[in-house]
Amino acid sequence: MSHSLDALIDALRRLPGVGVKSASRMAYHLLQHDREGAQRLAQALQQAAGSMRHCVRCHTFTENEVCDTCANPQRDLSKLCVVETPADQAAVERTGAFRGLYFVLMGRLSPLDGIGPKDIGLDRLFERATDGSVQEVILATNFTAEGEATAHVIGEALKARGVRVTRLARGVPAGSELEYVDLGTIAHAMVDRR
Repeated sequence: MSHSLDALIDALRRLPGVGVKSASRMAYHLLQHDREGAQRLAQALQQAAGSMRHCVRCHTFTENEVCDTCANPQRDLSKLCVVETPADQAAVERTGAFRGLYFVLMGRLSPLDGIGPKDIGLDRLFERATDGSVQEVILATNFTAEGEATAHVIGEALKARGVRVTRLARGVPAGSELEYVDLGTIAHAMVDRR
């Protein structure tokens, strides 16, 4: 095998859930059947990696200093939804059930992996949640052990600061990640939050 092909397979293996066999199939497909698609993929990745950054308010991905959601004057400033990833934020947005603002943690607490409160920006979240305009913080972390622990730590800290805290209803199956849950389930969980 050539160095270029090995490098492509190795690069594709960095994607979640992609092993050697899947990466090899993708690489061979792109080179054998879809060279134009390979070029488009390369250009899109390069452009996104070079232009995307974090919103200064909510920490999601954006090309601007402030993302479109945070800049939208039609959003409800009194509600702040805390999610783990931009993919989780996008899943909640697609439901159309939430019109407030977000804070994206870019992870979750995981002491076994060495991820603590500073690594996911909890200080920035607490500052934002107590800025005077937020009346309710909705914890929409995933229903995994780490997501539940993260929600618990955030919830206790915000309650101690006098902030109203709610959690997504249990309509979302335990152990699931929002990115993969059907939109109807997410919408019901948002409406039935407690």
